[in-house]
Amino acid sequence: CGYKKDWSTMIYMDNASTTMVDKEAFDIAKKYLTENYFNPSSGYSMANDVKADIQDAREMIASLIGARYNEIYFTSGGSEANNWAILKSCELMENKGKHIISSNIEHHSVLHTLSYLEKRGYEVTYINTDEKGIIDINELKSVIRDDTVLISIMFANNEIGTIEPIKEIGKIAVEHNILFHTDAVQAVGHLSIDVNELNIDLLSASGHKFHAPKGVGFLYIRSGIKLTSLIHGGSQERNRRAGTENTFGIIAMATALKNSYETLDKDSLYVKSLRDKLLSLILENIEGSHINGDMENRLFNNINIYFENISGELLLILLNQNGVCASLGSACTTGSIDPSHVIMAVSNDKKRASSSLRLTLSKYNTEDEVNKTFEILKKCIEKLKS
Repeated sequence: CGYKKDWSTMIYMDNASTTMVDKEAFDIAKKYLTENYFNPSSGYSMANDVKADIQDAREMIASLIGARYNEIYFTSGGSEANNWAILKSCELMENKGKHIISSNIEHHSVLHTLSYLEKRGYEVTYINTDEKGIIDINELKSVIRDDTVLISIMFANNEIGTIEPIKEIGKIAVEHNILFHTDAVQAVGHLSIDVNELNIDLLSASGHKFHAPKGVGFLYIRSGIKLTSLIHGGSQERNRRAGTENTFGIIAMATALKNSYETLDKDSLYVKSLRDKLLSLILENIEGSHINGDMENRLFNNINIYFENISGELLLILLNQNGVCASLGSACTTGSIDPSHVIMAVSNDKKRASSSLRLTLSKYNTEDEVNKTFEILKKCIEKLKS
C-alpha cells in the first residue's frame, strides 16, 4: 500500500519466482529490440534473416533437451504451454476416453486446467505424495484404466523443490500407451533432461526461470503427436501457434538456456553450497524450524522451511521491510488467503502450510548475502515470537 524499498539494497532470495536476465541474453534481446526488430513473417531479406535466427534458437533449445528442432514450439511461457499440452492432448485422445492422472501438488496452471476439463465431463485422479512430496509410483500404476488418456506430473515442484521420478513415470506411460506430459518449468536449465531417455511426450518450459526474459517459453511435442492449435490466427510455428513471434524473447531464451547448461555443473555446486550453508544456519540456530520436502531429490537452489508458531505472512512482510525478497510459495498465488496447497498435500497440516517460507537462490547470490539473510531472518522471527 505505497510502501517502497530501495531495490538496489535488497537481497533477492526468490529465484523460483523469476530470475535476473543473463547478461549475454540481455544484450542479444536488446539487439533484436533496437536493430534486428523486423517481423519474421515479412517477405524482405532482413525479416528472413530474423526468421533464420529463430530457427537457430529452436535448434539450440532442441539439442539441449535431446529433442529435434521440429518438436519445439514457442509460447508465452509455462502457463500457456501447460494449457496447450493438457487441453489439446485430451482433445486428440477423446475417442479413447476421458480419464486423466495427475498429482495434488501441481502448479495452478495445471490444476486449474484440469478443473476446467472436469467441468466438461473428464475424470481426474490425483495421485497422493508422501511427506516429502514424491508421488507414489505404485498408486500411479493402480489407477491406470483403459480410458486413461494422459498422465501429467510435474518434473520438480515449484514450492518445495522435490524432483519426481520422471523416468519411471515415462516408462509406465509407454507400457500403457498413455501420453505423458510434464510441467518442467522449474527443471529446465537446472537439471539435465533428455526427453527421449525419459519417455516424455510433452514438456513445458518458461524462460524467466533460467535467466531469460519473462513472457517467453516453449512446449516440446514429440513427433507424431498432432496437437491442434490453442491460439488461432496466423501460420506461425508451422501452423500450430498463431501470433507474431516474440523474436527478442525467443533468441534470448535460447542463449540463456545454452549458458545455463554450459555452466550447470559449476553453478549447481556453488548454489548448493550456499543453499546448504543457509539451511544449516537456520536449522541449527532457530528453534522450531523444520525443512519441507526431500533433501536428496531436490532442486539445488531450494529451501522451504516451516517455523513453529510463526505466521508466514507476517514473516514475509518483516523480511521485505528488512531488505530480503522471499516468498510463501508460488508467485501465482500471491494475495491468496489460502495456505499452500503443496504443504497441505504433503503434511495435511494447515498450521504448517501457513507458517512455511520459501527461499530460492541463484548463481548471482553471494555468501555475504546468505549470512545477512540468516541474521535478518533470525531477528524477524525473534520479533514475531516476542
